[in-house]
Amino acid sequence: MNAPHGGDRLRIEATAEQGAHLHITTAAATIALRGSTTEHATYDVHLNVAEQASLHWQPKPLISAARSNLRQTCTIDLAPTARLFLREEQVLGRTGEPPGRLTTRLTLRHDGHPLLDQQTQYGPDAPGWDGPAVLDGHRATGQILIVDPAYRNRPPDTRLLELDDPAHGHAVLTPLAGPALLVTALAPDTLHLRRLLDAAHALA
Repeated sequence: MNAPHGGDRLRIEATAEQGAHLHITTAAATIALRGSTTEHATYDVHLNVAEQASLHWQPKPLISAARSNLRQTCTIDLAPTARLFLREEQVLGRTGEPPGRLTTRLTLRHDGHPLLDQQTQYGPDAPGWDGPAVLDGHRATGQILIVDPAYRNRPPDTRLLELDDPAHGHAVLTPLAGPALLVTALAPDTLHLRRLLDAAHALA
């Protein structure tokens, strides 16, 4: 969708009731665009997964176009026996253009307790976002978050994943302090990002 523009307020809510299995995606990429105002746009997602239910949240990439300003949040509440598969991709700028301002926050609560709360900032006015400690010149980043009660007995190991050439990006698989796994990846473009995330998903 060609939204959100500057000043827009978008909110999506989804609930997987007890025993349900819900898969959600989007028809095309979401493009954050400059609007008629310099005010930032917001895009809020709230997901709830009940007992013995599962939710797959796999939207197409979010593209931060030049001079856009978007603040995105994703808040997830899981019951103790719920399962989650979340995959997100962000592209910083269209071909040949710099990115806009993009702030994302992912908050996960499991059985009422915080399990993950992270925030990232990219683009103009975000200190060090393009430096060696963050993206190091890459323009595509993404993550996979998996929550599964089976991880309680078989927690995954931390692993670093690369493709054939280190210049094509990196991904790291990190177990969380709970029945969960977080994959974080960065790459020069969406093609290599998807290959990294696909390979990480297969390992997870």
